[in-house]
Amino acid sequence: MLLAIDVGNSKVAFGIFEDSKLKTSLSVATGVHRLADEYASLLFNLLPYHQVTKSDIKEAIMCSVVPPLVPVFQEVCQRYLGIPLLTVGPGVRTGVRIALDNPREVGGDRIVNAAAAYRLYGGPAIVIDMGTATTFDVISKEGDYLGGAIAPGMEMATEALYTRTARLPRIELIRPHNAIGKNTVNAMQSGVIFGYVGLVEGLVARIARELEGKAKVIATGGYADVIARETQVIEEVNRHLTLHGLQLIHDLNRI
Repeated sequence: MLLAIDVGNSKVAFGIFEDSKLKTSLSVATGVHRLADEYASLLFNLLPYHQVTKSDIKEAIMCSVVPPLVPVFQEVCQRYLGIPLLTVGPGVRTGVRIALDNPREVGGDRIVNAAAAYRLYGGPAIVIDMGTATTFDVISKEGDYLGGAIAPGMEMATEALYTRTARLPRIELIRPHNAIGKNTVNAMQSGVIFGYVGLVEGLVARIARELEGKAKVIATGGYADVIARETQVIEEVNRHLTLHGLQLIHDLNRI
């Protein structure tokens, strides 16, 4: 089995693949100061609940937007699994040509998403990843990564309202009944949820104009379902897009 590790700013997602099929997935909160022993304990204590044993895992691949955790997970794989960890970065085949001013600037997770979107849905495509940040990644008809846009994530925006104001509360990100909030909580929920619907629709429209044609729009990340329910712009929600991309890239690098 293959262990795919997606290290994000808020959570670490693990996918266990049997051949090319995602058998199960699980996640833990990202802790930049956690040691390899701690992550190993969290992961391996959870595996039995997913009908997976440590000895089942024969290969591993990772993408990370948290550089200090790269050596941590390398140690987890080498010390506890006895296998090397393939880390997405320069020198790793992704099947994606990066058409940017400085290809080294782009995060590995965004390239992984682009690879998965093109392989699964074709191009042109727009991937919206709604996590700690909300990112828009654009893939051409030929499968090239063209760039995109980055905005604060919904949770980040909500937390900023709470921490940077004197009286606004911390809220749950659920859909309010109306855009016109009748109380502070509903007004904040409207501003964030319906506001991000507008952000998504507006940026997708601008990107489509620059592409000079329609593109398939795929959403992933923790808040993808929340926004997808409010707009017809998002055509597909794939919560495990990054994990599938890691599996595809691992296959490309087997030879």
